Amino acid sequence: MMKKNLIIYSLFLLLQASCTSFLDEKPDIKLVVPKSLNDLELLMNDYSTMNANYPNFGELSSDDYYLTKDLWESASVLDQRNAYIWADLPYEDASQWRAAYKVVNNANQVLDVLKTLDPMNDKAQYSRLKGEAHFFRAFAFQQLVGTFCNGYRESGAAAEQGIPLRLNPEVDENVSRSSLKDSYKQILSDYQVAIRCLPVENPYIGKPSLKSAYAAMGRAYLDMGDFEKAFLYADSAIALYPDLIDFNTVNRTDELPFTRFNKEVLFPAVSKSVGIMSANVSFVDSVLCTSYASDDLRNVLFLESSTIKIGAKHFKGSYDSSTGNLFVGLSSSEQYLIKAEAAVRLGKISSALSTINTLLKNRWKTGTFVDWTETNADQLLPMILEERRKELLYRGRRWSDLKRLNLDNRFKITLKRVLGNNIYTLEPNSPKYAFRLPEIAVNLGGIPQNQR
Repeated sequence: MMKKNLIIYSLFLLLQASCTSFLDEKPDIKLVVPKSLNDLELLMNDYSTMNANYPNFGELSSDDYYLTKDLWESASVLDQRNAYIWADLPYEDASQWRAAYKVVNNANQVLDVLKTLDPMNDKAQYSRLKGEAHFFRAFAFQQLVGTFCNGYRESGAAAEQGIPLRLNPEVDENVSRSSLKDSYKQILSDYQVAIRCLPVENPYIGKPSLKSAYAAMGRAYLDMGDFEKAFLYADSAIALYPDLIDFNTVNRTDELPFTRFNKEVLFPAVSKSVGIMSANVSFVDSVLCTSYASDDLRNVLFLESSTIKIGAKHFKGSYDSSTGNLFVGLSSSEQYLIKAEAAVRLGKISSALSTINTLLKNRWKTGTFVDWTETNADQLLPMILEERRKELLYRGRRWSDLKRLNLDNRFKITLKRVLGNNIYTLEPNSPKYAFRLPEIAVNLGGIPQNQR
């Protein structure tokens, strides 16, 4: 009996230890405590932690894809099935939360150690590491906000719940949720430091650079509805790095035609495994499929005919060259779309047209694309938004786009899922757009749950 009780007690301690890591985790205690710039370099080079496993609940709930009833019922992960039908039930997958905070914790460790080092020993490396840490922290915060918070409206952001803003590596410190306004304020502040510290080109693959920081600011301001600043930062990113892939040069018969770290990637990042939304399982929304013109090469580079459902299409255009997770990083093509949308909203019609035309010329068969000439902003804006959805398919942006566009009566939509005889809907601006926090964070961490 004593042996049995000892085993039970040991298991309890193990469970308790794992539960206390709901917000972030200290690195393995067997590792050397970082003390030098080179130690910090190794911490920032941990690609599997810093560039991967970002939340995917939002995209699992988006309208860019659908499943058959059989496929949905056969899904092994209950949380993913619930996300697909917007079930307002407790979510147990704490990794959606914990993995992003592991990025935050690593970034905070770097910043903490940097305070103890003399920047004059290697000014370039010191500055770059400082910029990387601020960038990664902001990027992780932004992914969390996009999943667990409502859409940003300036007039109500101070009263909306944001995320816990952990700004130091002390994991025992109790940090509650900040407001949505303060959450974005911290994200923008971190990116501003990154802009001041990062080099134009980073010598390490997978690490952010100046163009990455400009691009991230453009994305953040677009999500906030600040179109003037979104335009300025997207324009800065394009001015620094205007490169686009000419899709005529990509082999359309390849199973995965785009290489990882291709020339449009400004910062690589991927979600955790998407399971039911895997490219070779899920079907791209049928209406969206028909929106690609025959001479639009995305029609063959992004889509392929399904072998399991007649007439359906799978997605194959991953910028991570994979089928099991989503590329959620930053790309030059996204910056063209941010600039074009912001420009038309600001009345800069000629800039919007030249920007979107530059992008689309690189997407259509050579000699087939005719420049857009629409000068009516009310007509041009929906056209640009449609191109945004077609271009950023399976790229981790649709859920955030739905949230911000639902705030505009012209673009808000009700989402619908059909599974056999059951129909599920998600109304515009539903509180379900802010996912429930994992129960372990709420119950053990004392963090307020999203209101319903």
